[in-house]
Amino acid sequence: MASGGSAIRGSRVGAGPMGEQDHGYHADRIAISYWDALGNETVRHFAANVPDEEIPETIDCPTSGLPAGRDKANPPEVAKLEPYKTHLAYVKERRTEEEAEQLLEEALQQLRARRGTTTK
Repeated sequence: MASGGSAIRGSRVGAGPMGEQDHGYHADRIAISYWDALGNETVRHFAANVPDEEIPETIDCPTSGLPAGRDKANPPEVAKLEPYKTHLAYVKERRTEEEAEQLLEEALQQLRARRGTTTK
């Protein structure tokens, strides 16, 4: 039968009460606010000794998922997404046979010019 120390079952041996010093909360920090296009504010904390050029100008807002910037008056624009195109929309965009033949002929001429041959 194995016997050990007097540790309570499930506890870590040698673990004592952990204070703020052990978690790193004692470091000097600065709070930077970011705003998205909907007006949501997100506050991020950075160490005070981090150079200003290492602090990002934009982040993704966790509330809305939109980009957020440090300038409250001019937040980043909402990305414009194009709506989903159906198969019929693609069919309507197809070129006519004449346009397709013209594009093919232009492509063949460019290839022939690169190779230096002029025969068809």
